[in-house]
Amino acid sequence: MRAEFINIAWKNMKKRKLRSFLTLIGIVISIATIFMLVSISLGLEKAVEEQFRLLGTDKFFIQPRGQIAGPGTASAATLTSEDVKTIEKVSGVKELSAWTATSAQIEFEDEIRFVSVVGIDLKASDLFIETGAYKAEEGRLLKEGDTKDIMIGAQYKHNNFFRKPVKTGDTILINEMPFEVQGILKPIGNPGDDRLIYMPQDGFRELFKIPEKIDTIVVQVEEQDKLKEVASSVERKLIKSRGLDEETKDFFILTPEEVLESFGTILTIVTSFLLGVATISLFVGGIGIANTMFASVLERTREIGIMKAVGAKNKDILSIFLIESGLLGLIGGTIGVILGAALSKTIEYVAITQIGTTLLQASISAYLVIGCLLFAFLSGAISGIWPAWQATRVKPVEALRYE
Repeated sequence: MRAEFINIAWKNMKKRKLRSFLTLIGIVISIATIFMLVSISLGLEKAVEEQFRLLGTDKFFIQPRGQIAGPGTASAATLTSEDVKTIEKVSGVKELSAWTATSAQIEFEDEIRFVSVVGIDLKASDLFIETGAYKAEEGRLLKEGDTKDIMIGAQYKHNNFFRKPVKTGDTILINEMPFEVQGILKPIGNPGDDRLIYMPQDGFRELFKIPEKIDTIVVQVEEQDKLKEVASSVERKLIKSRGLDEETKDFFILTPEEVLESFGTILTIVTSFLLGVATISLFVGGIGIANTMFASVLERTREIGIMKAVGAKNKDILSIFLIESGLLGLIGGTIGVILGAALSKTIEYVAITQIGTTLLQASISAYLVIGCLLFAFLSGAISGIWPAWQATRVKPVEALRYE
């Protein structure tokens, strides 16, 4: 019997193709939007989790408070080499790496750009390389003993940052001083990071006249299960050595879990807001289905009367109209899922090829597809409840006389 009801509902939809198509538009747009947002959000979350997996769970970061836009930007407080010495003495600290960043003018083939340059301590370069998961695509990474040498991000080679791609062995002027490119890094995925230039810290301090300032210190602990304990010890030592207290503390410590948790909270808020907007669209689509079903009830009043006259029960009439509205939702959801998947992959492609980031990835899972389809079907069915109930109230005698 259910198969027969589905067949009747399908024939009724085909009979009113234009109206059915116009009704589907709202559902298609809303499901496509929901699918795209959730897919990109899941992909972004996975990409960030992968970055933290590469970072490891045995490291934490120390930065001064008040940096406007991350390392290298203005800050009221600063970390110094004295802080590095203090941290090195804390029990449980295995190794640490400190780096400083600043903006600089660079020149290549008579083209001038302004970028961020990072000075790294080559004595602890292994930890720095491990922290950033840096790999050389061309040439080699910086090593202890390098002086007038630099390594550069992937955008200098792949993203037309200059008219001519930079290659190893080329010379780039940094604040009018020549430096030879020893290595070009593989893409990290963040355009800002893929545009950085790295150089030995000693040369960095001499070039930019920054003798003491440190922007970031990464600390590796001996035992990863004691990371929070060591981080607390480092915090207490720095507060004491800098003559501060809990209220005047001018630095902060970030563990991977805290960074990931903060990112997850922000991502949830943004995604929830956007999903709320998409849900409004779905509500509008549901109203469209209800309107179509009401019109269908009026048009088929005589047909409903005939069905009742030959023995159809109220529950049968109700089932036919609910199945029809549910099918409208399901078809719209199917088209929306296909469109949403296409949009998600397009965003991923544009992000990689035009922006140079791999963070915006589309994650398409069976759960997401099934969830969107089920959501669309239920939305359609719920929207058709009232019109379907109205159809059951039609009296056979009056319906047979209805013109």
